[in-house]
Amino acid sequence: MTMFDDREKAFEAKFAHDEEMLFRVHARRNRLLGTWAAERMGLDAAETEAYAKSVVQADFEESGDEDMIRKVLGDLISAGVDIDESDVRLALEAKSVDARRQLMGEV
Repeated sequence: MTMFDDREKAFEAKFAHDEEMLFRVHARRNRLLGTWAAERMGLDAAETEAYAKSVVQADFEESGDEDMIRKVLGDLISAGVDIDESDVRLALEAKSVDARRQLMGEV
């Protein structure tokens, strides 16, 4: 019976680790997307940092990425950047890959 208990604890630990990594990847991805958008808007270093944080926060408004995509797209358009939703989605996908690579390099 202890073998089954040990196995259950191992599965629970792996699940918790995987969920934490997924959260960290999403947060890093969102920060990278915010930095990407800030560069296109021509923000300085301090403004870029603040904007990246606001993009991370925007992702907590509703489940999924739509809230964050709307924010970034709206901000870019308001800043006069010629961009559409597909460009933001492509950037989001690229930043997801970058975030995974960065976090794997930290481990």
